[in-house]
Amino acid sequence: MKGVTEAAWGPGVATAVGSLPGTDPVEAARTVVGELPDLMPVPELPARGGGADILGRTAGLLVDLAVEVVPSGYRVAAAPGMDHRRAVDLLRWDLDALEQAVGEAGAPRVVKVQAAGPWTLTAGVELMRGHRVLTDHGALRDFTDSLTEGLIAHVGHVAARTGSRVVVQLDEPSLPAVLKGSLPTPSGYGNVSAVPEPDAQRLLGEVIEKLGEATGSPVVVHCCAPRPPVELLRRAGAGAISLDASRLGDVTGAFADELGETWEEGVPLFLGLVPTAEPAGQAELRRIAQPAFDLATRLGFSKRTLAERAVPTPTCGLAGASPAWSRRALSLTQDLAKLFADEAES
Repeated sequence: MKGVTEAAWGPGVATAVGSLPGTDPVEAARTVVGELPDLMPVPELPARGGGADILGRTAGLLVDLAVEVVPSGYRVAAAPGMDHRRAVDLLRWDLDALEQAVGEAGAPRVVKVQAAGPWTLTAGVELMRGHRVLTDHGALRDFTDSLTEGLIAHVGHVAARTGSRVVVQLDEPSLPAVLKGSLPTPSGYGNVSAVPEPDAQRLLGEVIEKLGEATGSPVVVHCCAPRPPVELLRRAGAGAISLDASRLGDVTGAFADELGETWEEGVPLFLGLVPTAEPAGQAELRRIAQPAFDLATRLGFSKRTLAERAVPTPTCGLAGASPAWSRRALSLTQDLAKLFADEAES
């Protein structure tokens, strides 16, 4: 997938993780089309409630499987019901708004769609008896296959509506807890057994490979934990890895080696740099960029490598931001991309 990644986007590109504040899909679509035309995320608006957050939205893509909203979150449903139809409708309205915005402003070069990855999805959805889907090997396989099939179809729909190349981002915020064995059981008195790294890598790798083959595009994997499992993601075939660079701190030892090997292999890093909430003081561009420059220095890479293999983003989703700051944050990511390019030439 390395060659595919290099052909998907070039230097000087910025993007966002996916979520935005508010409930108006038309406004959200116009915002991302205007601010991020080179690598535009399909906006998510979780403030609309069930079916609009990352789990519910992803569940709406599943083929021959459905979930329902319960007090604890999402649970496997015997048949598609009101909650499933709501998720499908919300996504359709989002794509209607996106198609309208693209028609007004012109097609973006690349569109990025986001969905929960297999481990986060199956960690966040319960079986009918209350246990997490990932604890049942058969259910885990069924959900993974359904997710892959649904995402491939979704990519086709988005490509047809926008006329753009489409890249998939798998969100895996729960993966570190899956690997550590820190997900609580239904009783709350114990934890779900840890999934061995080879098993986690194998399953995620299968999804990445199938999505890459079907779309002809790299697959981005996003994990905003302080120490995301970078080596596992790279070995699973991620075409790019999205992380919160502001939380990395002093990168040393094995983790530094993982990040260095990732860049050495030409795998881009989506670096979360712009804060998701408006800072108390002035948002100074160079101060926001400093963790990226520090990372390149610690790993022994030049500013040119940073410009070529880093894509600036906000540190995570912007659902909790004010509308004004969310627009400013997206603009700042573009400014960061330009700063990286300018510094590479200096």
